[in-house]
Parts: sequence; C-alpha cells; structure tokens
Amino acid sequence: MRDTVVNPTPANSEAGSRPLNRRQVAKQRTRGKVIEASRRLFAQRGYDAATIRDIAREAGMSTGAVFANFQDKAELFDTVLAEDIDALTLALAGGIKSGSDVTSRLLGGLTAGYEATLDQLPLVQAVVARAWHQPLEDARKGREVLAPVTSQIEDVVAAAVKAGELKAGTDAALVSELVWIAYLANYRRAAYDGWTVEQLKSHLGNQVDMILAGQLSR
Repeated sequence: MRDTVVNPTPANSEAGSRPLNRRQVAKQRTRGKVIEASRRLFAQRGYDAATIRDIAREAGMSTGAVFANFQDKAELFDTVLAEDIDALTLALAGGIKSGSDVTSRLLGGLTAGYEATLDQLPLVQAVVARAWHQPLEDARKGREVLAPVTSQIEDVVAAAVKAGELKAGTDAALVSELVWIAYLANYRRAAYDGWTVEQLKSHLGNQVDMILAGQLSR
C-alpha cells in the first residue's frame, strides 16, 4: 500500500512507439487521480463506506468521469488492490533476502509486508472482508492477484526442503498456507489491540516456530 506516481507514458511502451495524444494523456491522468482518491478513501473508511460519489469528490471530478474509467466500485477496488499487491510483492522479496535460514527469511519477508501495509489498516481489513463475501469467480481472481505474494512464501519453504533444512517430504504448500493464514490473522491484533510491527513480528515468530516444529531437520 503506497503512493503511486502517475506517469502519462505507459509502463509497457517501447522506444519508438507512437506517443500518446493529448486526449489519451488526459485520460490516463484522470484514471490515476481516481485510483489515488479511491486508495485514500478505502484506506480511511474501508470498502463499504467509500462511495463512488465520495471518490469522485475526493478526486475533484464528476461521478461520470469515474464511470468513464471504471465499471463499478468493485473494479476500482480491485485496481487499487492489484497496484498495492505489486508493492507488497517487492517488499516481501526484499525482506526474504535479508534472512539466512527458513525462519529468518519468512520473518524478514512478512515483517516487511507489515511495514508496507500497517498504516492503511482499513484497506487491509476491506481486502480480507471482501475475500469472504465475494462470488466464487471473483474469489478465484483474488487468489490470482495474491499469487505473487503467496508463491514467494512457498518458494522459501520449498527451498528449505531442498537444502535439507526441513525434512524431506515436508508439504511446502501446506506449510506456506498456514504461515500466510497466521500473517493475515495478526492484522486483527494491529486493528483492535494497537499492536506495532515489532509486536506483530514477535508473535509471528512464535507462530512460525510452532508451524515448523517437527519439520526442521535435526
């Protein structure tokens, strides 16, 4: 969860490609303003309380301008989520690299995830809440969006199995699922009990130790 700099040049443009005309540049800027206004309101109020009318007002434009770029609030929320997952993926990757063993790599990555998102708890809560109330097809899309994050956790566990740090036969997918569930559940402690990143890290460390107990090679 981050602030995005709106770039009028498409990220996938190549040298020598046809430049955007003024209308296209203006449309990209409008879209960027809507996304940033949405992010602020979703972060402040959560999903349900942030209306399209409020988002349009926050962006300084009409509701028609919002609907010209997005079909509905759900599509807008998913766009915000996809951008923030990109940032979370990068944070997780950087944190994982700081560790020297499976436990420190998992804690390093997931602590970086807390640091990247803890200032926008209502947005995180909205993501989790929507995951429980979405239609099946939308839930599948949500899992696909999260795949770059969850796959990194599984890669850490699988690498530890391959290196002999964890026992042969350890179910890397199941272990990573349990770690991810613990990570998400801890946001409730931040939201309702005011836990800091350090408190979350300490608690998650205990959880990871319990999850890995019996799987570590001796």
